[in-house]
Amino acid sequence: MAREQAIIIGAGPAGLTAAYELLRSTDIQPIIYEKTGQIGGISKTVNYKGNRIDIGGHRFFSKSDRVMQWWQNLLPLQAPNGPDPDTTDQVMLLRNRLSRIFFMRRFFDYPVSLNINTVRNLGLARMGRIGLSYARARLFPIGPERSLEDFLINRFGRELYSTFFEDYTEKVWGVSCRQIKPEWGAQRIKGLSISKALLHAAKSLLPGKASIFQKNTETSLIDRFLYPKFGPGQMWEETARLVSERGGEIHLGHRVAGMRLREGRIVEVEVVQDSTGQSQWRPADHVLSTMPVRDLIRGMDGDVPRRVREVAGGLVYRDFMTVGLLLRKLKIANTTRIRTPNNLIPDNWIYIQEPEVRVGRLQIFNNWSPYMVRDPNTVWLGMEYFCNAGDDLWCRPDPEFARFAADELAAIGMIDKADVLDSVVIRMPDTYPAYFGSYDEFHVVREFTDRIRNLFLVGRNGMHRYNNQDHSMLTAMTAVENIVRGTPTKDNIWEVNAEKEYHEEKTT
Repeated sequence: MAREQAIIIGAGPAGLTAAYELLRSTDIQPIIYEKTGQIGGISKTVNYKGNRIDIGGHRFFSKSDRVMQWWQNLLPLQAPNGPDPDTTDQVMLLRNRLSRIFFMRRFFDYPVSLNINTVRNLGLARMGRIGLSYARARLFPIGPERSLEDFLINRFGRELYSTFFEDYTEKVWGVSCRQIKPEWGAQRIKGLSISKALLHAAKSLLPGKASIFQKNTETSLIDRFLYPKFGPGQMWEETARLVSERGGEIHLGHRVAGMRLREGRIVEVEVVQDSTGQSQWRPADHVLSTMPVRDLIRGMDGDVPRRVREVAGGLVYRDFMTVGLLLRKLKIANTTRIRTPNNLIPDNWIYIQEPEVRVGRLQIFNNWSPYMVRDPNTVWLGMEYFCNAGDDLWCRPDPEFARFAADELAAIGMIDKADVLDSVVIRMPDTYPAYFGSYDEFHVVREFTDRIRNLFLVGRNGMHRYNNQDHSMLTAMTAVENIVRGTPTKDNIWEVNAEKEYHEEKTT
């Protein structure tokens, strides 16, 4: 009897996790098709002349013990009696987290804290308005919440929303918060509120060493996280190595262009090899898809209702660009006690909320891992831009866009352009599934795909859901469990990171 095969579309965290789990717990052979030439999806690490770029910044933190242990099984944690990162490459570092907001040429805590620094930066009058606005929001919440604006005002008050959330969110998504569904807030912000931020700040003053698991801490408030020595792509490159070693197949530069749907099953998948343009149809016992839902439905040949095609075709994605900028030093004042030749500030990343520039976030890769930077005396930055493929940012030639990015940092006092040593531009399409467009009717697509017995949608783009990598992994793990058990429902996959109690916070 021929061995069953699972076609996996995409070699990001969800696809690679699915392949690894299939090999660990079944006799099914996973075959991964990845349209790009790299492993890791948006969790890949780009190596530019020995300086490494993390696309978007990936903290290895999860409230799922299973995921935390999974990561450490592949890359052991740096510990007093554990691997020395200076002598071994296969290691996870334990990193302190600091992210701040840069607004009005000043630094604010992220999430915003009502501390002396915030009061000094905003002034007593505005702080008073924030307090009254927050009290009003708690006493008279907006209901029902119809937009992300309603969601944020209910948790932070209108004044704080207008100060820190409104303009930045529009910079990220390109539309008003009134056009974005509140589910985005439920996915990304969950239970965070001013009261929880204050409680966390108070607890942080108490003695005692926090567990790296931090299971009772809101994700936005965690103090420490794990991080592979050479960036997130190292985790997925190691996973890919193990998948190949154990009999799985990984084909880079191969794009899934179509599927044949017959009698409620995917029977064949069309694969195009981009280097030659040649296509072939591969039989499929199981299909796990992390590709954008829009493209999945567009390429499906069979009895697909017209309304399903219309809704899938109306799904919107936000695209992403990173400018890697290598510098001799930073210009902005370093207010910490530690002085360095390159004036390095301690942040992992900084949210840039200055309205006159289009850069949204700034990664400082030296602080993610010192091994991300070839020369420790330089500063290696990642400037992040949110855009749409085909717009004015996306279409600028690389040298012009790199100059534009450096000009923006110089304009807000972060750098001196004379200190720029090198730069690189990276484009990532379909990075963020959007909660507008036809998203209101996404249930039409879900109900259709859930009826396809051997098709499992997993991961961020596969489910059109703004998951972190740990949630994407959990969806893949759940899908594999369903295959093993012959479970007909897909509901448990969709429940990951979506239940009212939130899947990853449950006690198991």
